[in-house]
Amino acid sequence: MAILVTGGLGYIGSHTVVELINSGYEVVIVDDLSHSEKFILNNIEEITGKRPIFYPFDLKRKELLTQVFEAHQIDGCINFAAFKAVGESQEKPVDYYENNLFSLINILQEFKSRNISNFIFSSSCTVYGQADEMPIDENTPLKMPESVYGKTKQMGEEILKDFAKGYKRKVSLLRYFNPIGAHPSALLGELPIGVPNNLVPYVMQTAAGIREKLNVWGNDYPTEDGTAVRDYIYVVDLAKAHVAALKNLMSIPNDEAVIDVYNLGTGKGSSVLEVVKAFETANNVAVPYQICDRREGDITIAYANADKAERNLNWKSETSLEEALKTVWEWQKYLESRKN
Repeated sequence: MAILVTGGLGYIGSHTVVELINSGYEVVIVDDLSHSEKFILNNIEEITGKRPIFYPFDLKRKELLTQVFEAHQIDGCINFAAFKAVGESQEKPVDYYENNLFSLINILQEFKSRNISNFIFSSSCTVYGQADEMPIDENTPLKMPESVYGKTKQMGEEILKDFAKGYKRKVSLLRYFNPIGAHPSALLGELPIGVPNNLVPYVMQTAAGIREKLNVWGNDYPTEDGTAVRDYIYVVDLAKAHVAALKNLMSIPNDEAVIDVYNLGTGKGSSVLEVVKAFETANNVAVPYQICDRREGDITIAYANADKAERNLNWKSETSLEEALKTVWEWQKYLESRKN
């Protein structure tokens, strides 16, 4: 049973590939290596003992994608392929719309023409915008996201809802909150290209001396310490949720229109400064920081109610913030060892 994993050498994708292989699936990866590196493929093989099939190309190249579907009997897809930086999306909106939506449509064209179902979409809590109440559950009204990145996720969801209804296919929309951490082997982790856009990689690089100071974007939010609050979920827990969602879809008969929506988070919000302090405590290192103006596109607070995933998928987040942040520091040590 072959599962196509787009963006499979990326951060969440690579961890999910490991969990898929460990669960007995054959994995076919398509990744253009724009936000990943090929050594991750070797590390996946080292962890699992099996090397996934890998195609290095941009999913906007429809003719190459067609060749993959002709070469393999694909039974489902987990789609991670997307640009994902909130700040960058405000600066390069057309690039984000083109990359995140055209690639999705190309995959769905192959699913349509070949009568394939079982599609899992890497979505985001950004589709809720700034929710009026916490925690956020799947019935929380969607708002126009603050960022272009969030808009592409919301548009992707709408495309998939119409796809499922129009062609009677099975789709899971996984709205996850803020993935952090690295594989316990320290062979996989978040690999930011250039200056990190996400908090924890920037904390990691600041602690390692790669960055002089962490930029804390705003300390005047209406939160306990004035900094923005997010729900930080361990990436291996998140990867396991994708496998659970896939198994659930495959248990449903084909030719049914299924649109499952799940929030994936811990149910607990942590502020930026709480994450910094937890990292310092977990790893016994200092993280110097400076307060900067708020960043366009950021919201104040977001944390999940993930009860539906626990009920329907028998899944829940199990790893604490400090435990996850310990794995981040081990990953940083691994990256430094590769330079020597």
